[in-house]
Amino acid sequence: MLYYVDIDETICDYEIGDKHAARDYNQARPIQKNIEKINNLYDEGHTIVYWTARGSTTGINWYDLTGHQLKEWGAKHHEYKLGKPPYDVFICDKAINTKDYFGE
Repeated sequence: MLYYVDIDETICDYEIGDKHAARDYNQARPIQKNIEKINNLYDEGHTIVYWTARGSTTGINWYDLTGHQLKEWGAKHHEYKLGKPPYDVFICDKAINTKDYFGE
């Protein structure tokens, strides 16, 4: 199976702040248990693509920082992409809420 996985508030979080406010991606902290669950999918042979909206509204290129973070956090993946459109609600027949998926 092909899995597209968000990054912010999915495999990393921030100490404080409104998730809709501009945030300092340099301060992102990995959520290791969530990364491990996605890594298990990778190890089972699934294709993992991390897809983030980082920079989608600001135009700032976060590609290198994001790649560095994924490597540093041990987040196994086949590809990572920026350019996910920013939104407040995503309606899709295949979407799974982060809290539901990770049992939070």
